[in-house]
Formats: sequence, structure tokens, C-alpha cells
Amino acid sequence: MEISKILLILAAEIFTSGYISMNLSNKNYCLILAGGRGKRLWPSSRWECPKQFADFFGTGRTQLQSTYDRMSTVVPAENILVCTSADLEEMARQQLPQLPVENLLLEPVNRNTAPAVAWAGRRINQRCEDARLLVVPCDQLIIGDEAFRRNVLQALDFVADNDIMLTMGIRPTRPEPGYGYIQIGEPTLSTGIFKVKSFTEKPERDFAKMFMESGEFFWNTGMFVANVRHLRDFFLKSFPDIPNRFDAMPQEATLEEAVDYVNAYYSSYPNMSMDKATLENWDGSYVMCCDFGWADLGTWHSIYECMQKQEGDNVVIDSEVMLEDCKDNIIKLPHGHVGVINGLDGYIVAEEGDVLLICKKGDSSALIRKYVNEIGIKYGEKYI
Repeated sequence: MEISKILLILAAEIFTSGYISMNLSNKNYCLILAGGRGKRLWPSSRWECPKQFADFFGTGRTQLQSTYDRMSTVVPAENILVCTSADLEEMARQQLPQLPVENLLLEPVNRNTAPAVAWAGRRINQRCEDARLLVVPCDQLIIGDEAFRRNVLQALDFVADNDIMLTMGIRPTRPEPGYGYIQIGEPTLSTGIFKVKSFTEKPERDFAKMFMESGEFFWNTGMFVANVRHLRDFFLKSFPDIPNRFDAMPQEATLEEAVDYVNAYYSSYPNMSMDKATLENWDGSYVMCCDFGWADLGTWHSIYECMQKQEGDNVVIDSEVMLEDCKDNIIKLPHGHVGVINGLDGYIVAEEGDVLLICKKGDSSALIRKYVNEIGIKYGEKYI
């Protein structure tokens, strides 16, 4: 056979395989969860600008933008949806002007993450009945983009042929009490994917240490993967008593009709997280043991644990400070402010606008929530 004909055949095969690959990738979707108020990172996360909309680390990109950038290398950009609160619509559109209007889901009320995923699943099902969906929070640190991409694509391929709820897990690197721990059970035919045997949310540090040392437990990343057919069945069984569920919305409903329907009935859904719905209440859950680096960026403590330490094991985030005789602190000050700190050991020092917080680091989430509530009552909501 002539070389020219061989080249034509090879070119045709490459084009065909590329077309098939592209066609399959068009069935992959991503939902970015960006609805919370980030109270655990108060005062740097405030009501008027929650953490996901702030350039928290001084990189030039917010957490929402960074998550969008990462996911646009994994799934087609037109298949990325973002869910946030209705009162944060303007901020979301300003930060992601390239996001199609129909890809921004606006919650009329906060009902945690499970109803948001149910709504997104219905919206995506109207576009593609064979779609596979990856759900990602936007307050996460991912290290190793290529490993992340490889794991995500493997997960999406797996749920295409298997009606399961799949969670992406990370092997623990420390006994972190602020994370959820997934115990692996029976293996599947796919490498690194196991049935979930048990789930423990935020154990005491001694139990977290025992879980880590056993080798049977993985951190829950809060990233979930499923095909939209199974997602529909999952929510039908998870929320059996809701009279006006999203799947009752007509398949041919326009965008305006769908939004009106959601606004009318969203509040009837229970306040439930995907973690609880999937890992605590659902028997058909599986976990993929992933190999990319990961950390939750939702609390001061978790940020301290995952950030590079300076002298004295201090973490200074995009701030100008002078430290003397200080250790084990995390510090975040506004641009234009200079901090001079002496003799501080194991504290959070965070200032934003008209609020300054100084408190022991430890496992501070519950304490900060208490402060937020008390400040709001005593001084007004403008301080939270």
C-alpha cells in the first residue's frame, strides 16, 4: 500500500477516535457548589463577600474562579454549572462572565448541598439523559492537577456503566478531627474503587489517629460522582415524602418555567448535605481511593494544617507582619495593614473591614460560629 494511503487511513482513525472521545466527554458535567457563607472563616469571610468570592490567598483568582479554571480542563466549559444563593447572583456573574446564563443555579433559600445536587441533576438530565455528573465544593486545595484529572475521568467513566453513588476519597496524612472518614469495604472490579463500609463524620482526634493507622479509612473530599439516571432514583428514594419534587418538572420546561418551579418548591426539600444523604443514609455508596493532594479550605485550622509554615511554624496569608517570639499562629490581615505581634502561641489573628478576631487556634469552628451569632445579636448583622 502506498505511504500516502496509509497516512490517510491513520489520519481518519485519529480523527474518528478523537471525535468519539470528544463526544463522550460532552456527556461529562460538573456542578460547583458555591452557596455557603463561610462562617467558619469569619471575619475574612463576611456576609457581603463569602470566602468563595474572595481572593483569599492573594493569587489573583478567587476560590470560585480557581475551581472553575481547574474543572474547565476536565469537562467542557459549557458543561460546568455553578450553584449559589440568589442574593449572590451579581457577584457570581461578575467573577464568571463566561458562564452561560442557564448554567447558574440560584437557590431561593439555603437547603444545604443535597437539594442543590438534585436540582442540578434534573437540569442536566433535560440536556443529556446519559450524562455523568461530578459535584465539587469550591473551597478545596487540589495538588497535582494531572492526577486529579486522571482520577476524575476514571470516576466519570466508571459511573457511566454503573448505577452507584461514588465518593472521591484521599488517604489521610494526619489524624485530622475536622474531616469525615470513610471505611472501605468490598473491592469492585475497577482498581481503587470499593464499597463504603462505614462513615464517621469529624471523629475525636484519638479515633482519627486510629482510623489513619488502620489503613482502612479515607478522607471524604465532598466530591461525588454519579450518572444522572441513578441520581434521579437516588433522590426519589432519599426524599420520598416531598410532594413537588424536581423530577416532576416537565422535560420540555423552558428555563423561566424551571426557575419558577424551583422557586416555588425548593423550600420543601429537607436541609441535608450530600455527605449525610450518600454516606450515612445510602447503602449503595462507593469510594474511589484517589492519589492527588487535597485539603479542605473551610476552616482556619484546616488551612493552617495544609499551608507552608514559616519560622516558628507560623502561617501568614497574604499579609504584612512582623513576628517576634511567636509560634503556631495563622495570620490574615487586609492589604495596607501591618501587624506587629509578639509572644503569641497557637492563635488565629484575622482582620477584615471593621472586625478583628484573635482567638486560640485549636479546633476553632464551633467557637467562631458562637462569636458570629453573638456579634450579630449584640452589634448588628453588618459585622458578620
